[in-house]
Amino acid sequence: MKPLLRWFGLIFLALLALQLFFVVRIALMAVVDPQSTAFERSEAWRIAHAKTGALPWRQQWVDYDHIADSLKRAVIASEDDGFTSHEGIDWDAVEKAWQKNARAEEQASRRTSADARARSPKVVGGSTITQQLAKNLFLSGERNLFRKTQELVLALLLEALLDKERILEIYLNSVEWGEGVFGAQAAAQHYFRKPAARLSPYEAARLAVMLPRPKYFEKLPNSAYLAARSASIMARMADAQLP
Repeated sequence: MKPLLRWFGLIFLALLALQLFFVVRIALMAVVDPQSTAFERSEAWRIAHAKTGALPWRQQWVDYDHIADSLKRAVIASEDDGFTSHEGIDWDAVEKAWQKNARAEEQASRRTSADARARSPKVVGGSTITQQLAKNLFLSGERNLFRKTQELVLALLLEALLDKERILEIYLNSVEWGEGVFGAQAAAQHYFRKPAARLSPYEAARLAVMLPRPKYFEKLPNSAYLAARSASIMARMADAQLP
């Protein structure tokens, strides 16, 4: 019994140390711009091993005031319309995600073991901008219960240690907008040949709509869905609250 308790104690201390590490990293982000995220590093590794020659990489940090308000509004309208009011987590969306996961698990349990292994359900979640940032900054791309729980903890830490403006600033400077394209400045230059500060409302809406599947829409710039969804986001941008 004692060895088991000792192992539990060591695991608890390791998890506590990990959370303290995250606290320090996030606290530093209040005054220091992060140089890279876990997702960017994993993408750099993937691209480097998939391609030969120079690494196609575009990223340039710009301050919050040098990003067009139209892009901020478009991203909030598209990704998280309650950004300025929630505390990092949209609990209603999380509940719906848990229900969806439960249904997926139930369906998987009805399959044969071989089929279940081939088509194992993914853990999904109604991610806010803060949760997306937490995942991109620190976590792997795996979808499982532990990673999702850690994402929720990190989102709460980000909201506790940083203000909304800083969270949105870091998010817009690090989010993926295409193959090796990260951040608002790189995206604006890549797609529209202009700085992020000069994006028009329609250009901002198109970039916001790309966020869930940036590599896919990068290859389909004339997608009917992209055009229709951009128009819908433009209509909602005026109601988006900025921090």
